[in-house]
Amino acid sequence: MPKSPDRILRKTLLPLIALLCAACLGSAPGAAASALHFSYDRPIDGVAAPFVLASGRGLFRAEGLTVTTDSATSSLDAIARVASGSSDMALADINALIRYRDKEGSLPIKAVFVLYNKAPYAIIARKSRGIATLPDIEGKTIGVVEGDLAALLWPTIARMNHIKLGKIKTERISAAVREPMLSAGQVDAVTGFSFLSAINLRDRGVPANDLAVLRFSEFGSEVYGHALIVNPKFAAASPDAVKAFVRATIAGIRLALKDPARAADEVVTQMSSGSRELELERLRAVLQDNIVTDEVKRNGLGGIEDGRFDAGVDQIADTFEFRKRPSAGDIFDSTFLPPVSARKLN
Repeated sequence: MPKSPDRILRKTLLPLIALLCAACLGSAPGAAASALHFSYDRPIDGVAAPFVLASGRGLFRAEGLTVTTDSATSSLDAIARVASGSSDMALADINALIRYRDKEGSLPIKAVFVLYNKAPYAIIARKSRGIATLPDIEGKTIGVVEGDLAALLWPTIARMNHIKLGKIKTERISAAVREPMLSAGQVDAVTGFSFLSAINLRDRGVPANDLAVLRFSEFGSEVYGHALIVNPKFAAASPDAVKAFVRATIAGIRLALKDPARAADEVVTQMSSGSRELELERLRAVLQDNIVTDEVKRNGLGGIEDGRFDAGVDQIADTFEFRKRPSAGDIFDSTFLPPVSARKLN
């Protein structure tokens, strides 16, 4: 029996329809996972909760990403990994990035999402050594780590608050002995991160009521803190992957805010050794002091205010001579951010 025209048409069209459907599915979000390598700027602890949750709860996977991670030794190391291409994205201090970008021949690496709306720089002091407020620093000994970003900004904060640097003894120390020296009373105070040194000292047996945590953000500091940075070639080739990573990070922050205790539980499973109570305290501190600020409540997560950024650059320039002073657009690319409505906190 000769084949009907309708039957011939069906046999011709069905394979074409199948091919078209396959093509559409292949281009659908999440159909083909994008590989992305991400670096922390130090070993995982409680403040890494948004990323640990994004990985463990399948948030990256839901965004069509296959994310592998490692830990750098510092923000400078994290920036170097992104510059070399060994990492596609990293978490690094935006002020370290600003200094890196001022070097001749530096790659045009940019931040795409600010995690710490306020930098965690602080003076951590012992009240039992006579320090309860910033002016009490005069006449005392402060331990500073060479190249530490809090130490680099400290002279500016001191001058802004009419603290006489000539009346303070400065002792150069290594990062490894910062907390031990302060707990042993070998120095009266140290520069560092509020959520690191202060909480580590409590773990060393220093009572919480003996610690004065003098956050630079409470004494005039305008600088932003840690941000997601991206390799420029990767950003150009895979903009959707960068946007997806940012969205998953925001979702991870929301989960950490909703249930920090459970988030700390999950972080500890990723650490070689860690105290659940200590990491929960660290996470709560960074959420309250550095992530959920008044600016973030007003504008949403991840962005910057150009005027404040410029003021922060002015503060860096107080002790750092720029070859070319950067604008906000030189360092931060907002095109990878979701709409403000998707970044607002309820």
